[in-house]
Amino acid sequence: MKKGITFLKNNFPEIIFQIIAAVISFIFYSYSQDDSIKIAPYKVSFFLNYAIAAMIINYVLLPKIYSKKKFFLFFIAMSLIVSIVIMVDEFILEPIYFPYTRGTYFPGVLFTLIETLPIIGFFVGCKFAWDFNSKQREIEKLKNLVQESELQFLKSQINPHFLFNNLNNLYAHAIEESPKTPSIILELSSVLRYMLYDCKGNFVSLIKEIDHLQNYTALHELQIGHRGDIRFNTEIISPNYVIVPLILIVFIENAFKHSTASQSENIIIHIETKVTETGLLTFYCKNSFLSNTNTSMLSHGIGLVNVKKRLRLLYPNTHELQITDINIFFEVTLTVQLKSIK
Repeated sequence: MKKGITFLKNNFPEIIFQIIAAVISFIFYSYSQDDSIKIAPYKVSFFLNYAIAAMIINYVLLPKIYSKKKFFLFFIAMSLIVSIVIMVDEFILEPIYFPYTRGTYFPGVLFTLIETLPIIGFFVGCKFAWDFNSKQREIEKLKNLVQESELQFLKSQINPHFLFNNLNNLYAHAIEESPKTPSIILELSSVLRYMLYDCKGNFVSLIKEIDHLQNYTALHELQIGHRGDIRFNTEIISPNYVIVPLILIVFIENAFKHSTASQSENIIIHIETKVTETGLLTFYCKNSFLSNTNTSMLSHGIGLVNVKKRLRLLYPNTHELQITDINIFFEVTLTVQLKSIK
């Protein structure tokens, strides 16, 4: 009893779909018999003969034989089912309902198949359509699960990567007993607080993300001091938008790595963010570097690889990323169509 109830619950939408398909096919079948949709006993009997055969094919032969790629056995079983339908049709039902006309002779296999197969084929086609749609829904769910897993994995790579770099810098200042150490700890604390607590969701407020970028930039500016020109300009016409967290920080982190790894002075890092009323974000980051130093692999590091993957996953066809290095400057321009706060 419980199994029956569970089956009904799990397959209720499909049962409703099959009932609707049966009603529609019965209407067409009934009308084809005498140009009327009047329900007559003989119509119901003949139709049930076809419907039962179709149900056996749909829920026994297809899942038990066809799905296991036993095609020859499936063909034999199908032939047997259709033969039984024809025999019931010609030697049982017709003698009962038409004993003096159609029940007195056998019109031939071809004629009977033409009358029988359309109804059976309609039911089987409905089953294939339902199963196809169900498989497509399952595939979409799996894609979403894989996408979510990949995004969580990429985000988990960003935090340790960032923490490792900044703890090294903090350690160097502490060894030197630099007076900047307390300020660096404070800025690092605010950045980590955001990364650990404020950006757990798939999207965060654009304002919070920009504040995080500014704190992050200030953290590195404390370390660079008077050795360079660090600028961060932002123009947000409309703040009512959300963005994927930690997706812009990679470019800023990469900019500081490029500059500080290739030169000790004259470091130039300019960052600009602009958001229009329609939610079009333009992010621009330029940093200086010396091409004769060993910085060629920085543009191919784990951070940029991950952010490109995240952009493809979360902003498909709604973003454009351009990365160029001209002379002594490495430039990143990213445009993204943001989602509004609901």
